[in-house]
Amino acid sequence: MFFVSDDQLIMETVIRVSAAFLGGSLIGLERQWRARSAGLRTNTLVCVGACLFVLLSSLTPDDASPSRVAAQVVSGVGFLGAGVIIKEGGSLRGINTAATLWGSAAIGCLCGGGMYIPALAGIIAIILGNALLRPIARRVERTVPDNQTENEPVDYEFTVVCQDPDEAHIRALLVQAMLAEGFHLQGVDSENIAATDRVQVRALLTTRKRDDAVFEAAVSRLSMEQAVTSVRWRVRPHDQADL
Repeated sequence: MFFVSDDQLIMETVIRVSAAFLGGSLIGLERQWRARSAGLRTNTLVCVGACLFVLLSSLTPDDASPSRVAAQVVSGVGFLGAGVIIKEGGSLRGINTAATLWGSAAIGCLCGGGMYIPALAGIIAIILGNALLRPIARRVERTVPDNQTENEPVDYEFTVVCQDPDEAHIRALLVQAMLAEGFHLQGVDSENIAATDRVQVRALLTTRKRDDAVFEAAVSRLSMEQAVTSVRWRVRPHDQADL
């Protein structure tokens, strides 16, 4: 949609940018209230920025069409989304925030094209999706059938045998390696091996879902320690007694 006069240009620009600002703010308020990494300011700026890019394409019709510019906006927002995704052990955090930024960019593109009704519908859908689907998703997670154990908490037992003088050092390495991967430490104990100068260090850890690759990597790291004579791990039954 192109403008025919300076007055109309100013009015339409103000309306479209204001609509994008309001839409991004509404989406961002919900994110800010939940203390997400991309909150009020980020969603507002993404929405306004997308709107300005589409406005630029409308004002320069000989260079690029609004639809082509919108496609480039989607690619650009992908980099922002990747920045808010955080890997913790075997899980990812921030994917929902990245998707919300993507939605804010879409709202900005619609406002920049003067499509206010679809933009309003999108704003409502994004806010309701973040606010109402969260408890539903949690309830679905809690009612997964018993045979679907992939996302259930898993207990691991990690055992390292080392020389007695190096027990404290190996214990510290073990705890540091596991906590860095996002595991929850339940307990650590040490036991002298009879008739030897070696000690067995055993740790019990819990993770939100099974991730054997992390333990394989930890085995490789600890096996390189000169004082370590053996390393092993296993998935621990839930009904087994604690340390």
